[in-house]
Amino acid sequence: MGQSYDLIVIGGGPAGYPAAIRAAQLGARVALVEKEELGGVCLNRGCIPTKALIHSAEVYRQVLHAATFGVDLPGEPGLNFARMVARKQEVVDRLVSGVNHLLQNHNVALLPGWGTIPDPGRACPDGQSRVRVCSADGEDGEFMAKAILIATGSQPAFPPVPGVDLPGVISGEEATELTELPKRPVIVGGGVIGLELASLFHALGTQVTVVEVQSTLLPGVGEVALTQRLTGSLRRRGVDIRLKAPVQAIVRGEGECKRVMLSSPRGEEVVEGDLVIMATGRRPRTAGLGLEELGVAMEGRAIVVDEFMQTNVPGLYAAGDCTGGSMLASVACYEGLIAAENVMGSHRGADYRAVPNAIFTIPELASVGLTEREARERGIACRVSRFPFSASGRALALGETEGQARMICEEGTGKVLGAHIMGPHATELIAEASLAVRLGLTAAELAHTIHAHPRLSEVILEAALGQLDGAIHYRYT
Repeated sequence: MGQSYDLIVIGGGPAGYPAAIRAAQLGARVALVEKEELGGVCLNRGCIPTKALIHSAEVYRQVLHAATFGVDLPGEPGLNFARMVARKQEVVDRLVSGVNHLLQNHNVALLPGWGTIPDPGRACPDGQSRVRVCSADGEDGEFMAKAILIATGSQPAFPPVPGVDLPGVISGEEATELTELPKRPVIVGGGVIGLELASLFHALGTQVTVVEVQSTLLPGVGEVALTQRLTGSLRRRGVDIRLKAPVQAIVRGEGECKRVMLSSPRGEEVVEGDLVIMATGRRPRTAGLGLEELGVAMEGRAIVVDEFMQTNVPGLYAAGDCTGGSMLASVACYEGLIAAENVMGSHRGADYRAVPNAIFTIPELASVGLTEREARERGIACRVSRFPFSASGRALALGETEGQARMICEEGTGKVLGAHIMGPHATELIAEASLAVRLGLTAAELAHTIHAHPRLSEVILEAALGQLDGAIHYRYT
């Protein structure tokens, strides 16, 4: 039998490694089991590489429009996708190394391999549980733990469509590892992953088609009014968007061409591309852990937890995507920290009232709290105020005036129920609104707070003023 720990974390992604560090900070002896790269999908094949590539694309767009800002270039700007990919990997490698150093500095033992939990409950001495770790070389090790946290994340979920296993049909994760720029990518799925990749490849000059089965892009995310604005913006810039168009099959075309067969309101349609990216969602990664034998309550593939991230098995916790909730790295980290603190004796429950969505499209989209529709469906009388980036001095100076900020407040009290932003740096601006929703602040409290000038954050100030007597720098007629 191997060493004994206070906590063993299975999974080193955005839920697992922060939980390991937090438990160590609170005095626990901690081990972390991870069979792949530290940082999980988010750091290696998701959030971070996507954003690094998108920033390169934004820089390329700025260079193309340099003359607008009075910058003359000696020649036509070139696109070096190989260098973009190399820089992306440099960012990823640096962050992975940083996570490894953080774990070492907190004396967290790293156990490389796949972890399973062979005991039903606490069948071992001293009320502890066993974790079996199978390494890549096939050697098994067994370790003891007073508590176990499952943080195994999620994996791509493909619909049962003929042809998804063809060469040239890849997942969103695999799209971040491309070494050559596709010429005509077809992206199946108009959610967060699909639209971020669509914005990336379009900004780099490719002909992009987005196929979505629902009637809107980003179904269930943020205000429909802003989603519709984003749809119009993408279409005006040349992205081919097919809505209400379920994929029936993917078949080979000539050469490297793939033909995606659609059923749309207009009848049977075909879109062609040299690459098909399946951005059709994710599902919890929980198979092979031994959860059924443990008697862990499940909803499909998702582990059921209470507000304290505790499963129905004493001493067994779960956090992040494997619980099937909001599959966001920020939520995973939040839940991991809660689980670690509760393992160490706290009684902290999760609060999901203010979960921000940050979508790195071009332009960006971000939201937090309730939409207008959600507020009214709950019987809450609400008021909506808006402020456009076209009236922001800072946005004008940046040359990025597309979009607006929308604020939803409770009628009478002015309590901020939600905020939704489309425009430059929306993913940064949403932080102030998230705090307002989390703390139950009112529009008046935001409006009476001095905002630095000239800053993009003034769109939040002006939207808050719109809940009172009206914005100062814009008037809707």
